Amino acid sequence: MKSIITASLLAVSSYSFASSLNDLNFITEIYPPFNYEEQGRLTGIAIDVLESASEAVNDPVKRESVQLQPWARGYAAALETPNTVLFSMTRTEARDNLFKWAGPIVESRVVLWAPKAKGIKISTPSDLNNYRVGVVREDIGEQLLRNLAVNPNALRPSASPEMVARQLDANRIDLWAYGDNVGVFIMREQNIDPSLYEIVYVLHESQTYFAFHNSTNDQYVEKLQNGINLIKESGKLDEIIAGYR
Repeated sequence: MKSIITASLLAVSSYSFASSLNDLNFITEIYPPFNYEEQGRLTGIAIDVLESASEAVNDPVKRESVQLQPWARGYAAALETPNTVLFSMTRTEARDNLFKWAGPIVESRVVLWAPKAKGIKISTPSDLNNYRVGVVREDIGEQLLRNLAVNPNALRPSASPEMVARQLDANRIDLWAYGDNVGVFIMREQNIDPSLYEIVYVLHESQTYFAFHNSTNDQYVEKLQNGINLIKESGKLDEIIAGYR
């Protein structure tokens, strides 16, 4: 462990004259408990990780500089605009070569939520063709369902998770493809009782990352990655995650 920390500290010193992480355009969405607003201030696991990791490499990025955008717009910016970083993004095989990555931040699970009263049972992805499945446009849930060859006519895209949660509660859709912990948070925020819903299928288990535009200089990516490594080694990352449980 000592040798790992020493190597990380040496890496920090090598960045002393490098470009600053503040040259980058950081974008996030409302995706609690990873990133969300509370009393007009950005907070969440990933926001805290960004601040702590950047401070660990002596190049602090303040949460006030992070832009809050709908997921589809932020995703397009990360694909098209140099020096853009979008978080928290689930890393998948389909996305892997589209971005450069720093992380992981935390483990995540994409699931299908359904009303308990409906008694929906999903055994295979093809079963989903019989239901109306709510998704957030360009979110990992929508992409996974496309990759699983679910009939596009079964998908009901919306601009935000709040919209999908309200549709589920109003019986306008049968299922919601989204993160498990995040789904509970969104339901509560929308005054929907999570105990009335259940997870009927797990689409994907993965980890979330900071996703950099593919042309971003590797030095930026390595710098943030080194900061994440440092807070992981010090126990700070676990402390951040525990604070949101």
